[in-house]
Amino acid sequence: MPLNFIRFKHARFSARFPDSFRYSRSHYWMAPVEGEDGLWRVGFTKFATRMLGELVDCEWKAAPDAPVSPGDMIGWVEGFKAASDVYCVMQGRFAGGNALLKADACIVRSDPYEQGWLYAVRGEPEPDSLDVQGYIAFLGEKIQRMAEEGHGEDGAAEE
Repeated sequence: MPLNFIRFKHARFSARFPDSFRYSRSHYWMAPVEGEDGLWRVGFTKFATRMLGELVDCEWKAAPDAPVSPGDMIGWVEGFKAASDVYCVMQGRFAGGNALLKADACIVRSDPYEQGWLYAVRGEPEPDSLDVQGYIAFLGEKIQRMAEEGHGEDGAAEE
């Protein structure tokens, strides 16, 4: 099923976000896998990939079928700009990482909402997850605060 996107633009940062996904305040998206009851894929939003830069590696600490909860550190990603822990934004059981990332971790940035997902969980999104409009409002406030605190706004426009 093709994704429908909502466009977001704030000064020099521009992105599109799938309108049917759930989003976390920690800049992850969550989407149910079609035809797989209770299975959700999780990935970084375009804002998160912009902060991390190109990824070069990832590792999963959570074992398949292990119970996971929102806030659990379940792995890490390494990029050219930074290394970052990966936190769970789902309640349920870890269903594994995206095997494509071992061959091409850059897919997280080049195709964040389809092939570039990070991990999957059988369960449900964290209770305070946001719909696309809620996430866009949250992101606009976050970018505005960054600008006011002197961090500037993130680089050139990007799709």
